[in-house]
Amino acid sequence: MAVTEVLRRFNRTYTQRIGALDESFLGLGLPLGAARLVFEIGEAGATVRDLRARLDLDSGQLARQLRRLEDDGLVEVAPDPEDRRRRTARLTAKGRALRVRLDDRSEELARRLVEPLTDRQQERLTQALATADLLVRAATVDLRPVDPETAEARTAIDAYFAELDRRFPDGFDPGPASSADMSADQRGTFVLATSEGEPVACGGVRDLGERVAEIKRMWVHPGWRGAGLGSRLLRELEDACRSLGYTTVRLDTNRTLVEAVSMYERSGYRHIERYNDNPYAQAFFQKELTARE
Repeated sequence: MAVTEVLRRFNRTYTQRIGALDESFLGLGLPLGAARLVFEIGEAGATVRDLRARLDLDSGQLARQLRRLEDDGLVEVAPDPEDRRRRTARLTAKGRALRVRLDDRSEELARRLVEPLTDRQQERLTQALATADLLVRAATVDLRPVDPETAEARTAIDAYFAELDRRFPDGFDPGPASSADMSADQRGTFVLATSEGEPVACGGVRDLGERVAEIKRMWVHPGWRGAGLGSRLLRELEDACRSLGYTTVRLDTNRTLVEAVSMYERSGYRHIERYNDNPYAQAFFQKELTARE
């Protein structure tokens, strides 16, 4: 059975079982979309921009849903006191009470759905759904070139540096790290992967001269590993190298990062002699680029 057929069948089964087709989701008087918006706003509130990113809604659709929740006395939308150019949605007392009922009824529904299953079947279901969730999210991340000095890109790079510091035996000091050499005017690029508005992976390309590029600062969020996102990001960066006219790609890594070493070897990179003075690098790789099949 084709994967698309399996996915469509699961969608039909699941949406029916959880009542997603009902006008009043879980008997709370709201359709699923509006109920989900109440959940996402949460106790702390959320900016309209963040809600758009998390739920992948266009401005008009989100505005209509927020207006309905405002009319029902569940939400208040106002300028953000810290930045009046942004708008923030917050639950009213009535909205907070609804969110508690939403949590309680969602939990009860989930419990009823799995109750007929044995412990072993519930364990299988948990593992299968966790894997499916990870793979679907990995397949739908937003991969795009960005300015490496933007706040989102810096968040990803800082997470990358922090992980190196945790994993290297003697820690890691990025020094006066700059991303200027990965900007477009330097024949480079920086690719950021986001999901629900949050950075989950990144990597950059910089020019080494003579049609040779170097891939730098490749990072995948630990919670997203095992879903092939690293390999997908690597292919994206290789395609960027091709588009920029490079014929050869080099990269380096520390042998502590065993997953990275394994991925590069699987992806056709061969070990070469040291080509730079990076004090943290212990393994050096190169790959000749061919036309993308």
